[in-house]
Amino acid sequence: MYLLLPGLLLIHLVVLILLYISTIDNSWWFYNDESSRDLWSECLYIKAELTWSCTDIVASHGQEWLHASQALMVLAVLFSTASFIIFLCQLYTLRKGSLFYATGLFQIFAALCVMTAALIFTLHVEDIHEQPEGSYGYSFVLAWVAFPITLSSGIMYIHLRKLQ
Repeated sequence: MYLLLPGLLLIHLVVLILLYISTIDNSWWFYNDESSRDLWSECLYIKAELTWSCTDIVASHGQEWLHASQALMVLAVLFSTASFIIFLCQLYTLRKGSLFYATGLFQIFAALCVMTAALIFTLHVEDIHEQPEGSYGYSFVLAWVAFPITLSSGIMYIHLRKLQ
């Protein structure tokens, strides 16, 4: 029982790392080995210079869903970070036997934001690119991996009691 708290704290840190990487990194969709796209930019690999050239994505009319995905991923990071800070504060302020409701709710909100952002991206993936061939990148996969971990940690926080 005493290992539950450090384990949950470690899971929360892993979730934060997954959310930061999936939000920031440029690999939600790969066209081929030479170009990729994420929520923020589109990158093209220049073989002659052995570098990536990235341009910012501006959502045009009819692509409001892209802004929604961006906002939801940022909200997920903010909710999970707030949940972590609230958890650390509650460790010192809660009475013995109290539950971590606020921490759990913020973590569940983060999970719902991640799920919604990834689902919107999935439903509109054909609107993103001109080339039909391609595959999802590892940042997209990390977002989907972060969803069940975040949701389960939020539920565990709600049931966790402060022991000391």
